[in-house]
Amino acid sequence: MPIQPASLARRLALAVLLAAAAIPAGAESLSGAYLAAMQADYRNDYPEAAAYYDEALAADPANLRLLTNATVARVAMGDFAAARPLADRLEAVAPNNQVATLVRLGDRIAAGDFAAAGDILTKAGDTVNPLLGGLIAGWIEVGREDFPAAQARFDAMRGNDALLAYGQYHKALALALAGDFVSAEALMAGGDKGPLHLNRSAVVAHAEILAQLGREADAVAMIDAAMAGGQPDAPLLDLRNRLAAGEEVPFDQVASAKDGAAEVFLTLADALNAADTQRVALVHARLAQQIRPDLVEAHLLSAQILEDEGQFALATDALAGVAQTSPWYVTTEIRRAATQRSAGDPAAGIATLTALAKSHGDMIEVESALGDALRAEEKFAEAAEVYTRAIALAGDPKPAHWVLYYSRGISYERAGDWPKAEADFREALTLEPGQPLVLNYLGYSMVEKHESLDEALGMIEQAAEAKPDDGYITDSLGWVLYRLGRYQDAVKPMLHAVELTPDDAVINDHLGDVLWKVGRKREAEFQWRRALSFGPADDLDMDRIRKKLAEGLDKVQAEDPGKDG
Repeated sequence: MPIQPASLARRLALAVLLAAAAIPAGAESLSGAYLAAMQADYRNDYPEAAAYYDEALAADPANLRLLTNATVARVAMGDFAAARPLADRLEAVAPNNQVATLVRLGDRIAAGDFAAAGDILTKAGDTVNPLLGGLIAGWIEVGREDFPAAQARFDAMRGNDALLAYGQYHKALALALAGDFVSAEALMAGGDKGPLHLNRSAVVAHAEILAQLGREADAVAMIDAAMAGGQPDAPLLDLRNRLAAGEEVPFDQVASAKDGAAEVFLTLADALNAADTQRVALVHARLAQQIRPDLVEAHLLSAQILEDEGQFALATDALAGVAQTSPWYVTTEIRRAATQRSAGDPAAGIATLTALAKSHGDMIEVESALGDALRAEEKFAEAAEVYTRAIALAGDPKPAHWVLYYSRGISYERAGDWPKAEADFREALTLEPGQPLVLNYLGYSMVEKHESLDEALGMIEQAAEAKPDDGYITDSLGWVLYRLGRYQDAVKPMLHAVELTPDDAVINDHLGDVLWKVGRKREAEFQWRRALSFGPADDLDMDRIRKKLAEGLDKVQAEDPGKDG
């Protein structure tokens, strides 16, 4: 079996590529509605694009480009009821059009009409991606309850390593669905070339198959190996714990032919999820959702792509509706709160996390996410209380918990309680010595408070050595040197900080102060003007900058010697 099946799958997925990007119309079609649709399409604003495409199609109902783009927009929105009739019209105008074939195929499979799905696939021929077409053909036979024909379809996928690997994996799923767990496990074990763990779903399926054979201990060991060295996967960990506890674990990774087909669309979506093919990936992920609405992984992938495209309201909708009993529930709710904030409704995000804390308040990640959301809205005292609950849940702190103390320390510092903040920063460094974010924040805060400047310099130098390309840490280094009166030494790091983070108002203001102190006054004034152009910003006194431009830094400092900038 292939060593890197995901990369092979992507290459195969690109072999026949869905033309899902917006297609320009000819000059004769450039109506106002069409131009508005194209502009919305360019921004990935699918609802607005779909509305304008409908208007344009009213004037030109058989336009191939309009029909293609309108169908893609509706699928991207998850509006399958509107997408299906558009796909039928598109098929009538351009038989075997890739977009029309995919949408109509997904629609018929979702309805359980495998005879019609088979007809669509047969008629489309080699216009369908060979990986998707071969696997879907097998699951159509499963839907027809012809398991020998299905196995033959999967076995016929031998054109390259990716086809072979995915064909045998889906054959194993079909065998398990039919109750032949011995044969399914033999395929999943993979022989000399290792198990057929092509993706996360394959690990889950293999574990469930082992459980049916009474090999729960082997399943637990396999999951432990899969998770080793990575971040904990909550649903996978939940499965592992149920197996370890001796609970009865059914095989439900694929409970029907529709589930198998949804897995195929998700596989293609995941393989195509790259910058140049994200919209194609979104179409496949949405169709996986249509076929199997409870396939949470498809919802998560759709949401991630929509977030990347700046469509946060659609991403929020994609994450809604996951049952509280699902092991994915906490993950999706935390993600949903983040999309609500990105959509411009931070209060809704906080409300989502507050509700989650009430139902799942025994989970550190829930309290931590709520603390982060409150801190982002400058509710620092409330955030500190929530982080305190998270720290209490942690029990004896471990190195990974440094971030909780760091986050609470920021909240205390911003709320004006410096003694508690400093204690938390130092505890974070005890747990994670040399952590550059903590070193920088603590060191910079000490500089701002004129405390232990030599110690602060040492901290910031250590942070800058660990993260030399971080503009904020480099700014801290320049600023502490400035505070120590080492103006010439401060010039190089401050110039580099502006190179790394050119549009930060505070960093530009700091550079202006440094340049003034070494006699480069014209350049200093230029940097102060840049700082004003990027403001307002936290910790930026714009009136003071205007005064520096009018009177010079020396006079401003003489009038207010307590401030250095």
